[in-house]
Amino acid sequence: MEAFLTANLAPIMFAVLVLFLLSGFPVAFALAANGLCFGLLGIELGLLKPELLQALPNRIFGIMANDTLLAIPFFTFMGLILERSGMAEDLLDAIGQLFGPIRGGVAYAVIFVGALLAATTGVVAASVISMGLISLPVMLRYGYDRKLAAGVIAASGTLAQIIPPSLVLIVMADQLGRSVGDMYRAAFAPGLLLTALYAGYVLALSIFKPAAVPALPLEARNLRQPNGDSGVRSLLVLVLGAVAAAWLFAHYWGERHPAMASDELGIAAASLGIVGAFLFALLNRQFKLGLLSRMAEKVVFVMVPPLALIFLVLGTIFIGLATPTEGGGMGAMGALLLALFNRRLTLDLTKQAMHSTTRLSSFVVFILIGSTVFSLVFRGVNGDLWVEHLLSALPGGSTGFLIVVNLLFFALAFFLDFFELAFILVPLVGPVADKLGIDLIWFGVLLGVNMQTSFMHPPFGFALFYLRSVAPKEVKTSDIYWGAIPFVLIQILMVALIIGFPQLVTVGKKVDMKEQLELRLDSPAPAAEEHKDGEQPPLNFSVDDEKK
Repeated sequence: MEAFLTANLAPIMFAVLVLFLLSGFPVAFALAANGLCFGLLGIELGLLKPELLQALPNRIFGIMANDTLLAIPFFTFMGLILERSGMAEDLLDAIGQLFGPIRGGVAYAVIFVGALLAATTGVVAASVISMGLISLPVMLRYGYDRKLAAGVIAASGTLAQIIPPSLVLIVMADQLGRSVGDMYRAAFAPGLLLTALYAGYVLALSIFKPAAVPALPLEARNLRQPNGDSGVRSLLVLVLGAVAAAWLFAHYWGERHPAMASDELGIAAASLGIVGAFLFALLNRQFKLGLLSRMAEKVVFVMVPPLALIFLVLGTIFIGLATPTEGGGMGAMGALLLALFNRRLTLDLTKQAMHSTTRLSSFVVFILIGSTVFSLVFRGVNGDLWVEHLLSALPGGSTGFLIVVNLLFFALAFFLDFFELAFILVPLVGPVADKLGIDLIWFGVLLGVNMQTSFMHPPFGFALFYLRSVAPKEVKTSDIYWGAIPFVLIQILMVALIIGFPQLVTVGKKVDMKEQLELRLDSPAPAAEEHKDGEQPPLNFSVDDEKK
């Protein structure tokens, strides 16, 4: 028996962890208890030395000193403040009116606002609850299919998982040892493509099942002009003017500053166009010029604040002016100012946001501490080598590895949330992916899209629980579950597209997160007259931080 345990301690340790998790025991304590118990067993069997567990305090202090993880409470606080600042309500009202005349217009508005909230909040719960409270009653009132209404709200809320500033991408970058900024850049295109796939599904329904996605009736469109015109043409002219101004600036400024990076030039040009449109709308309202319709004014004044926040946070990260932690700090301050501007910043609101942020941050830190205890002992009993041999021996090479890993993540997402998956499994499969030659940023984005399904899996998806908590009684739980299934299939399709077309996830110039350390030994040739027979020449040891 002792010989069997010695030879198979790593797989036994992993199997016991799975049993712990399936039993419903808190994940953080299950990880820590599993690690400590098997650590003591490994010491008893002679596989580990007691000194190994003395490394735990240093590893825990390293977690507390990790600046990257500090971005999590900042972005969480920003999302919770924005949820209560009225931004989501204003966006859904304005965009719903804009798309209202076409079939599925409210569903398109939910998807568009979901993507915009994802780029400003990064918190799934905030997006799903806000849109569930505001848009679900409207969709039901005007005859939308209940399953579609529930599914599109839950799925649009989960866009916060993959569109920066996503919390899961911060964790993935930390666990894989890559730059958060690079992970954000790489995830932007897949996030927008997934948004387009959601909209494509609504478009297909509007063609083949039009009764499920009706247009808003005429009496519900309250932003029309006095003569009955929708005012969309005025908005279109303003948008074209802003785009033209941005293009002209990018063209002429780029010619005069050829050394300027393309992403920096694009962000500056887009900022100029947006600010120009906002100032034009402000002057039109202030001096009552009558050049813009009610629809155009409403969309501009509602859209610009979140767009400004996006450029403040993501723009400064992408062009290298701020780290993700600094960007999160600026985003939190921007959210407070936006809530103050909307006259919704109260002491109770701030206390609630701080309380929820503290709970989530503590949850993350405890899971990370537990996973650190587990991974230290698991590596000590050569568990990493067992996982590497198990996964690298799969048929099909890197493709077979990717298929099996994604199936594993998809299956475990029924029972674990994305934090638990990221802290438990990613440190095990990441080194194997690196040895197989898979780019870890691409791999992190792929797993991020996969783990997005953890919020949509019936019957345990958190997004479904969030929506159930705010949905009216006429929406059955089965309606929410059946409505989520098509969007889970779309997310699986997105995973397949990333594997089949890896160029969808690209990063230009990556930040090297590895420390370069070179040990140089200078051994001068000794002169015969300077040393006695048998005397060794002196050696000069020096450590260079950079390669010469």
